[in-house]
Amino acid sequence: MLRKVSFKDPASLPMHRIRSARSVVLTIALLAATTLVARGNEAGISEDAILFGQAAALEGPSSALGQRMRQGIVAAFTEANAKGGVHGRKLQLISRDDGYDPDRSVAQTLHLINDDKVFALIGAVGTPTAMATIPITSSRNVPFIGPFTGAEFLRDLELPNVVNIRASYGAEAEAWIKHLTEDRKFTRIGIFYQGDSFGRDGLVGVKRALAKRGLELAAEGTYERNTRAVGQAWRMIKRADPEAIVMVGTYGPCAEFIKLARRSGARPTFVNISFVGAVALAAELGPEGEGVIVSQVVPFPWDRSLKLVADYQAAQKAYDPALTPDFVSLEGYLSGRLAAAALKKAGPNPTRASLLRAINDTGRFDISGSIVTVGTRMLDMPPKVFLTVIQKDGTFKAVDRL
Repeated sequence: MLRKVSFKDPASLPMHRIRSARSVVLTIALLAATTLVARGNEAGISEDAILFGQAAALEGPSSALGQRMRQGIVAAFTEANAKGGVHGRKLQLISRDDGYDPDRSVAQTLHLINDDKVFALIGAVGTPTAMATIPITSSRNVPFIGPFTGAEFLRDLELPNVVNIRASYGAEAEAWIKHLTEDRKFTRIGIFYQGDSFGRDGLVGVKRALAKRGLELAAEGTYERNTRAVGQAWRMIKRADPEAIVMVGTYGPCAEFIKLARRSGARPTFVNISFVGAVALAAELGPEGEGVIVSQVVPFPWDRSLKLVADYQAAQKAYDPALTPDFVSLEGYLSGRLAAAALKKAGPNPTRASLLRAINDTGRFDISGSIVTVGTRMLDMPPKVFLTVIQKDGTFKAVDRL
């Protein structure tokens, strides 16, 4: 699927051999050593436009994630273009569907770079897809802005083309376990996770957070990406009678798991990772969503007392009045705003290299009064993680303590 947005008005390198995040970085280093950086006419830059590309899940079981990231990015670009663009150039986005599949993501990323000739990539969705495409983007020094993933390997300082905005999955896991053990005094905690690099990244973070407190997982169960086959995972976990189950997955299988557990009469506390897609999860659960916790890595998208949120809502309404606020599109909006701010700093004749220098040298961006830190600045000022709870009517409440 190809989606190109015109802003006159307001849209093989398989990774089977990569066995660790460090292997990814080493692969990039080898590729970069033999790749010449293009000079002269920069890809994706014309006299009046700058072209960005997005490879993400736009169809299929995780499509809400890619679609909402896209909506937020487009809202930010529309907002910038209404003010004359950046140094006179309008920002454009081509979105291609990868179905949350690593091999398809490789193909679509190559298409965006080689055929569409985009200037930079933005709003990619997922850890396994990022692991497959990072060697391609990094060897070509293509900016990889605002990926919708908290994977630890993307935070390696040897990946200077990656621009993270959100907190890591490790930070989310620490927030879960801190609250479950200190506020609720729980000791029997299980985990339900996607059986791939995304799920395992969350698993490592949870085990680390538990070990800090002298605890171990009570049980664990997995499911296969892009399926809802969760029955076996529930049978494995329920034997331990956990007080809480932390969940590292997407909205479809996580909702299926919660409904299955509740139909069996179990009432553990469920805690979901931000990647789940909180609003989509609440919609899937309906009345059964009450009390389900989701950690978040962006501000509360309904809190108009924050200028960032007020600007986001106004930009979204200008782009498409039918859209409603949610956490994922706010994250996409932040990514788009950051890209525009960095381009402004890069000057009237940007290159991929100058854009990345502007981002990494600045490290700290004021986006409508909210500070976004990137690169090494994240070490000193890590992005915030906070918790929300689904209410009886499907809305969300921000909480300080569980």
